[in-house]
Amino acid sequence: MTNVLVMLRHGLSQWNLENRFTGFRDVPLTEEGINEAIRAGQKVAKAGYRFDGVYTSTLDRAIQTTKYVLDNAADNNAHLKQADGTWAMVRHDDLRERDYGDLTGLNKAETADKFGADQVHIWRRSYDVPPPNGESLKNVVDDRVGPYFMKEIMPRLQKGENILLGAHGNTLRALLIVLGVRTPDNINEAEIGTGQPIVFEFNGGKMVKSYNLDE
Repeated sequence: MTNVLVMLRHGLSQWNLENRFTGFRDVPLTEEGINEAIRAGQKVAKAGYRFDGVYTSTLDRAIQTTKYVLDNAADNNAHLKQADGTWAMVRHDDLRERDYGDLTGLNKAETADKFGADQVHIWRRSYDVPPPNGESLKNVVDDRVGPYFMKEIMPRLQKGENILLGAHGNTLRALLIVLGVRTPDNINEAEIGTGQPIVFEFNGGKMVKSYNLDE
């Protein structure tokens, strides 16, 4: 009997649209981002998943995306509705986006003009070189996402539970490494679109395959 981890990056945010480094900053979803989240929920509903637990970061774009998914997959997940009408979900700082430090809020093209395209590429895509006063992807894997996932989420997957996780691009990239789908050497080959659910199937506590959840 298989169970699943369904995870997705939040829908398109205003700073995604403006090509800015977002990091820990709270930025709202765009109208298209909301529509992406709704479509993601429709995909989840069509697949018929019934979740035992829901996790997200403490950043509003991830929380709102997760809510839209649950709103549109409510028929199978009514048990997750709380008495006050809100969805039961665990929110944690460790699942936040990578901290871009001094680059936060800067336009990526302008940053390349200021610091040089090669330096910005290193900050964005190297595994272990952080931007000034920020985090590298290695920091995200080792210090936050990896430990939290292995302590809080993996035991539930090993028990056969279905889990929904709404988070961020670098949260998901970190999890691809934690789950062994990617390595530090090839993680940059992973394309993680906004609002696209990714399914990881588990059998007997072991991940057996992963795929994008399509229409």
